Amino acid sequence: MANVGLQFQASAGDADPQSRPLLLLGQLHHLHRVPWSHVRGKLQPRVTEELWQAALSTLNPNPTDSCPLYLNYATVAALPSRVSRHNSPSAAHFLTRLVRTCLPPGTHRCILMVCERADAFASACALARAFPLFTHRSGASRRTEKKTVTVEFFLVGQDNGPVEVSTLQEIKKVGKDVGITPTIIRDEELKTRGFGGIYGVGKAAVHPPALAILSHTPDGATQTIAWVGKGIVYDTGGLSIKGKTSMPGMKRDCGGAAAILGAFRAAVKQGFKDNLHAVFCLAENSVGPNATRPDDIHLLYSGKTVEINNTDAEGRLVLADGVSYACKDLGADIILDMATLTGAQGIATGKYHAAVLTNSAEWEAACVKAGRKCGDLVHPLVYCPELHFSEFTSAVADMKNSVADRDNSPSSCAGLFIASHIGFDWPGVWVHVDIAAPVHAGERATGFGVALLLALFGRASEDPLLNLVSPLGCEVDAQEEDSERDSKRRRLV
Repeated sequence: MANVGLQFQASAGDADPQSRPLLLLGQLHHLHRVPWSHVRGKLQPRVTEELWQAALSTLNPNPTDSCPLYLNYATVAALPSRVSRHNSPSAAHFLTRLVRTCLPPGTHRCILMVCERADAFASACALARAFPLFTHRSGASRRTEKKTVTVEFFLVGQDNGPVEVSTLQEIKKVGKDVGITPTIIRDEELKTRGFGGIYGVGKAAVHPPALAILSHTPDGATQTIAWVGKGIVYDTGGLSIKGKTSMPGMKRDCGGAAAILGAFRAAVKQGFKDNLHAVFCLAENSVGPNATRPDDIHLLYSGKTVEINNTDAEGRLVLADGVSYACKDLGADIILDMATLTGAQGIATGKYHAAVLTNSAEWEAACVKAGRKCGDLVHPLVYCPELHFSEFTSAVADMKNSVADRDNSPSSCAGLFIASHIGFDWPGVWVHVDIAAPVHAGERATGFGVALLLALFGRASEDPLLNLVSPLGCEVDAQEEDSERDSKRRRLV
């Protein structure tokens, strides 16, 4: 379904399904609440009210089900009626699958999405994932007729007012350039300024490594937030080289940086009220005469030394420099890093749930809630540096970059490596999100992380829909002894 234009509209209008094929989607009890008067104009003259009611009565989702209404021009599909506590109430993953399998063919098509207002954001994100933007198939460039899919939301439940179209448009396309000039530190300047992690990983590549920063500093901001993204544009593994089956697909090792770029543009355009910095740690982990060798020792921006015992554990090196910069130079109160960091993440939390590791129990819970609200599911990792960080013990440096025991929670350990470069006693909020598995589905990228960041920090947005899906509040416990520090740590919680 690549190269399809997706349009969100408050009303898609009426049309004969033979001229504009239609897919109606929703949980079965929601579909039963749609009045015939609302769908009549989209189904007649091909489908009668009796046929519509009969189709609804035949649906038996287990977990999903669908029923054709008129040949292959109109279909109604039901999402799971219930999901487990670790899934999104929107059933976002099933929604994407149903669109891919049930949407009728055609040049101009329509989707009527039936859901509650609280699930509108997650549902819109799931719909967008069914229509990837990128394709290099030769036939795509020869097509003269542009395919479009128009999406209309019908909201049921207590809060069933109209959906703001401008908000939903951002799910598909985050908008035009926000007009911010980036700060770029590149190549030998990285080495000179002490960014030994980023420089060491990328120094063998044809295209030199870089640290790029986009900063949004609005008037009236009360705290500073930094999003730090792993941007390994290709990962060969370096001299600890990957095999022929594990290297293909490593173009997606920049998934964390890509998610942060998309979320930053959307957040700024939707009116982000606090200081927000997007920090991109960019490098190609390549092989060459100048490549980092196992046994090399690098001095990172934190001032700590790292003995390299695995050049394929490179993401944590670039992120260590990135979070140190966010702490020391940007004065961040909240630092969130996002990365395709470990293959072990897919074993720890699976293909659908990203892994979260954080020094804050409140933010751990908030990440899980935000994931369920937006469809980018998240599950916690063990945070226990006193038991796990000894895995990086080195005889000649402050630490090694890869664990001694791969059976001892390696995804947690990888995140702790990053945290150690701002310090485990740092008073701010640190959140690490490992998206190695959910960043792709088969050979396609999913865009995972954009919705999660927008939902998690939705309270800092002027957008009402993002406010609705955010699990974080604005209340501060004024009775805390250290109220100033607490306000920085918990104002969003």
